[in-house]
Amino acid sequence: MALQAALGRCACAFWLAVAFDAVGLTVLLLGVFANVFFYDFLIYAGSIVIFMSLVWWIFWYTGNIEVPPEQLEDDVGLKKLSKKEGLLRSWSSRISQTFRAKSWRSAASLRSAAKHTDNKKIKESSFSFPIPSDRHLQTLSQSVTAQVHSGQP
Repeated sequence: MALQAALGRCACAFWLAVAFDAVGLTVLLLGVFANVFFYDFLIYAGSIVIFMSLVWWIFWYTGNIEVPPEQLEDDVGLKKLSKKEGLLRSWSSRISQTFRAKSWRSAASLRSAAKHTDNKKIKESSFSFPIPSDRHLQTLSQSVTAQVHSGQP
């Protein structure tokens, strides 16, 4: 029970990090000291496993960060607002919603206007290139071969 309290709420992430470190170090040292032809693979694999253990260490650390409830009250809405603060907050949210709605409507009208002008431009400037015939078509290898053969005496 004391060990569980010392590890915090994320004991599983802690033990996974320790296991990844142990396996990675074992594989890395096996690659360094064992006389095998694939030692470089073992060194790289061990290093990668140790690096992946950092993910578990970060999970364990961030999972055990404790924030006092006084600091959380305002962020998550637990704190009771006075009438003045409540009025200001509701007034502020109404203004924000009005601006968001106006900007959304203006953005939608701009998008529809842009689509309309794009379609008009496409219809006005319909131009297609003529399809080349085979006698005008020459590949790079044909032109290089022609230049090499013409350069010889």
